[in-house]
Amino acid sequence: MLEMINLNLVPVFLLIFVRVTAFFVTLPLFSYRTIPMPFKIGFSFFLALVMVTTLESTNIAIDGMYLLLLVKEILVGLFIGLIAYIILSAVQVAGGFIDFQMGFAIANVVDPQTGAQSPLIGQYFYITALLFLLSVDGHHLLIDGIFFSYEFIPLDTYIPFENESIVNFIIDTFNYMFLIAFQMSIPIVGCLFLVDVALGIIARTVPQLNVFVVGLPLKIFVSFVAIFVFLGLYITLVQKLFTSMFNVMHQLMQLFGGA
Repeated sequence: MLEMINLNLVPVFLLIFVRVTAFFVTLPLFSYRTIPMPFKIGFSFFLALVMVTTLESTNIAIDGMYLLLLVKEILVGLFIGLIAYIILSAVQVAGGFIDFQMGFAIANVVDPQTGAQSPLIGQYFYITALLFLLSVDGHHLLIDGIFFSYEFIPLDTYIPFENESIVNFIIDTFNYMFLIAFQMSIPIVGCLFLVDVALGIIARTVPQLNVFVVGLPLKIFVSFVAIFVFLGLYITLVQKLFTSMFNVMHQLMQLFGGA
């Protein structure tokens, strides 16, 4: 059995295993606390085992530079998964915008997946987006992303992380995430703005009416009606969001590869 194992592939396997594991640490859906850690490590192990047999054979020796290659693989996996998580965070940011206008900003809930506080509407949008991602086999595309990353970023190459274009690209990705969040939230936020204008007019014309008592239930009711009406638009924006997420991952791999 030991004779069938090519010991020259052990350093290559460790590099692949480190990149895949780091990728799953920050990747949406795969990095959640509800997924047991042995499953994550085992899945990364067997995925790396499959990938080491399909990639082009590369002879890498374990020497003083091997530690730098391990650090590079960790950073590559973390950055590729993190850039996908940043784009998908637009859903929760949009929910935060809506919750602030609805009056739900004080009623945040703890997201069991990440352990962080999350807005109510943002959590609803986020769960819907993840279910849509699973329904269109988006998790398979994410795994394809880490597999094809070796076409842009080979194992034996080094990455200039101080490259100004990489920093500018991450900043532009943050800006783009907020732009998508604004597009998702503007229909409901716009409706609530009109409700605020109407309540302001009523407060001036009918001083006897306590708009603070009437306003909050009215805004909540209008918000749920608007969410129900614009749900189809939200699904369309989520499709655009996933397309943007895969494109951003692809562009970051190209920048890492020096393209």
